[in-house]
Amino acid sequence: MNTLPKAGRCAGRPRSRCMALALAAIAVSGCASFSPDGGFGAVQKTASEHLGPQVQLDWARKAEDRERIEQRVAELLSRPLAMDDAVQLALLNNRGLQAAYAELGIAEADLVQAGLPPNPGFSFARFSSGGEVELERWVFYNLAALLAMPLRLQVEQSRFAQAQTVAAMNVLMLAADTRKAWVDAVAAQESLRYQRQVMQAAEASAELARRMAQVGNFNKLQQAREQSFYADAAMGLARAEQAQRATRERLARLLGVWGAGTEFRLPERLPDLPAQPRDLPDIERLAIEQRLDVRDARLRIEQTARNLGLTKAVRFVSVLEVGGKYSSFNNGPRETGWEIGLQVPIFDWGSARVAKAETVYLQAVDRAAETAINARSEVREAYGAYRSAWDIARHQRDEIVPLRSRIAEENLLRYNGMLIGVFELLADARAQIASVNGAIGALRDFWIAQADLDMALVGKPNFTARAAPAMAAAEPAGAGH
Repeated sequence: MNTLPKAGRCAGRPRSRCMALALAAIAVSGCASFSPDGGFGAVQKTASEHLGPQVQLDWARKAEDRERIEQRVAELLSRPLAMDDAVQLALLNNRGLQAAYAELGIAEADLVQAGLPPNPGFSFARFSSGGEVELERWVFYNLAALLAMPLRLQVEQSRFAQAQTVAAMNVLMLAADTRKAWVDAVAAQESLRYQRQVMQAAEASAELARRMAQVGNFNKLQQAREQSFYADAAMGLARAEQAQRATRERLARLLGVWGAGTEFRLPERLPDLPAQPRDLPDIERLAIEQRLDVRDARLRIEQTARNLGLTKAVRFVSVLEVGGKYSSFNNGPRETGWEIGLQVPIFDWGSARVAKAETVYLQAVDRAAETAINARSEVREAYGAYRSAWDIARHQRDEIVPLRSRIAEENLLRYNGMLIGVFELLADARAQIASVNGAIGALRDFWIAQADLDMALVGKPNFTARAAPAMAAAEPAGAGH
């Protein structure tokens, strides 16, 4: 009885051919390696282009990465959070964003896997008949998978690029949401402060009306009016307090803080209105060049085109295996040889798979065109809202608030000259506070409109899973032995 062949030998095949096949497999697999940063550099580059080079991103893949992030977070929380500080804190500390970065690692693992040649197979069989024993040893290799590997590698490279786009999109969306949440929180805090002033004026007016009614200098209708305003002011204060709590909690969720971190401090007021609004006459061109959803649509077209080519490449041959045989007998000569296994396309010629891939490609083209059309419309709408919000905020700041202030000054002079009573003066003070609250709301709307404009220039790619119908046809099935 003969012994088994040594590991690494190709039975029934010259050593030169075995060496050639091994070298070919090694050459192809040479590109299958993980990048040092896991593809994170492309995400950082995109974030810098849209958010500025001062914004830092960090992917906590190790314990020391998390420690570095925690130190930076503690530094940011030690001072009042400006808008840019809040964005930086969210980009470092939001655990949902960190979880989204993991998709990069998953996509890169799929890319590396696609660049690895298929493993060879080995089978062993023992047969006996009477006193005769036969041993068979087979070494087989899936050539169809090896031949299709370059095309599968291209598909996975496209998917990896899409994963980088989605990761960058998550960064930019979190930055925009944090800006808006910060603006809402600061505006709610500022409005609450003015609403408390309204409440103080209402309390003073109601108490004065009550005392004047007691001495007979105020009728019941006048007293009821002041009491009604006091009740409305109390309701307004309660709503302002709830709005302040809700907006602060929403910001805390985006910042990823808890425990002592929720005691973060905010500035007393919103940033001033810019002297001039942005002038973007070529905003549609910028949208087509910069929007990530348009870039994502192009990548999907390229990926689908590669899938179509892969489907056509393996249309007729989805299983092609080559193998070597080595048999030995206890009372006979050895047998060596080779085998090729091939599926015969009698029933399935691959036409259905090709037709499906072609239809998916046309679908991707139409959706890319739709994305471009919608992008143009969305940036026009966002820019129009931005300009209107700037005009309204400027009107509130330059016209309504100064006018109310002048009226208050004139009424104070008349009150000092005993031309008007205290209730008229209090009513005018309430109107002045209301105008300031209106200015705060208009300024808040402007900063939110600017965040929406920035986001409109970025776009919102489709985050749903990319279907790859052609890949199912491209994966060769093992014939087995």
